[in-house]
Amino acid sequence: MGKFVECVPNFSEGRDLDKINKIVDAARAVPGVLVLDVEKDADHNRTVLTFIAPIETASEAMFAVTKKAASLIDLNHHKGEHPRMGATDVAPFIPIMDSTIEDCMKLAEVTGERIGRELNIPVYLYDRAARNENRRDLAKVRKGQFEGLREDIGKNPDRVPDFGPNHIHPTAGAMAVGARNQIVNFNVNLATTDMAFVKILAKKIRTSGGGLPALRAKEIFLESKGQVQLSTVLTDYRTTSIKRVMDELAKELGPKDIAVTGTELIGLTTQDAITDYAVEALQVKDFNKETQVLETKLLKLLSSWQAGANLFVDALANTDPTPGGGSAAAISGAMGCALGAMAIGITLRGKKLEEAKKPALNTLLERLGEHKAQLQNCVSEDSASFGVFMAVMKLPKDDPERKAKMQAALKYAAEVPLKTARLASEALVGLKVCEAYVAARVQSDFRSAAYQLETAIRCAVENVYINAESLEDRAAAEKLTAEAKEYAASGVAAKV
Repeated sequence: MGKFVECVPNFSEGRDLDKINKIVDAARAVPGVLVLDVEKDADHNRTVLTFIAPIETASEAMFAVTKKAASLIDLNHHKGEHPRMGATDVAPFIPIMDSTIEDCMKLAEVTGERIGRELNIPVYLYDRAARNENRRDLAKVRKGQFEGLREDIGKNPDRVPDFGPNHIHPTAGAMAVGARNQIVNFNVNLATTDMAFVKILAKKIRTSGGGLPALRAKEIFLESKGQVQLSTVLTDYRTTSIKRVMDELAKELGPKDIAVTGTELIGLTTQDAITDYAVEALQVKDFNKETQVLETKLLKLLSSWQAGANLFVDALANTDPTPGGGSAAAISGAMGCALGAMAIGITLRGKKLEEAKKPALNTLLERLGEHKAQLQNCVSEDSASFGVFMAVMKLPKDDPERKAKMQAALKYAAEVPLKTARLASEALVGLKVCEAYVAARVQSDFRSAAYQLETAIRCAVENVYINAESLEDRAAAEKLTAEAKEYAASGVAAKV
């Protein structure tokens, strides 16, 4: 399995569902992105989006949501309880699934530079990506929020951004881009309206006030509930656990006779943090999370590449309409790209490789990674296109829009495999260009990669043909078919 990273951008909009959906859709449109969670809060007026992406497309996805948010959110009209300095306020990359914190630091650098250059938004690198110690703490980076930074930037040398202009973006503000490990966003709702007391409490328990290590805390008044919330961030839940936070609060709240009315976990939380709380609260002795949690053992078994391959093959074999030939074509193309990348990677490590050959091989390696991610996205997109068609089929036959919607669904069902054919064709042509550079010991793998890509093209164009046949717009059908034939011909001509 390739490297993935988790991305958790926070947006200064938690009330307008249309804007939120457009931002989320911008992430979904990037190849390989899988949206895991969308947490929106009207009181905070903030949305936390969580998605994972291949390391090759994670930066593109973070840029896409930042660009969309900048076009939709105006900080001059934003009111909410949560501190913020930007439309996209914070954008962390988090290592998961074989990626490292170093990978995430590089992504933060690349993404921050592009945002500053193309969107004219000042960018501050924070946490592990920070270039100086003063910017590791997000609270220090965001000090003064949008309004305060607007007055300070350009005048205070300490507020010069790492990327972008040395002045605030008039509507999108500024943002923090970083790399960090997993955190826990944990809020505690209290049966009180006494903001003064909770402000003192927040200062007392957080790290900066001399309280618990690896803990941030802030008081927030929830208008919708008429009560105060203590909003905390456990920046290292192994150092300070959820149980320890609750125990510390109990010491302070008991004498005041203030009850906890409920707690919130914002966004996705690691299983370890929840399991640790249960083990501590129940005082379980000698508990082993690796061997005694059923789901953990199952996930380990299912996450192996053998299990993943078997699951997809078995899914193809059943009588359900999806996945079908279009998904199989995309998988074949992705495997071709992956196999080609493996052969090139081994070649590049060879001690006898001529320096003059390395630039072309490195360029192809990067392109194959991008195409692999896009083809992997085509697997689910192909199944989704069939789902769209089936949904239209269920519309009443007397629905005046049914026919037009069915034709649009058929066109979409042809366009997805056409994209698969295009991507596989481009990858195959790239392999042909570098054929002579590949080391002899991986030539069989390299040729196998070409066969996989050729198969992807052949399977994909068959799916284009069958869907185009049913289009009443014959001009559109002929255009789709003609393009598919071009890819089929290029695949044959580019055989390695």
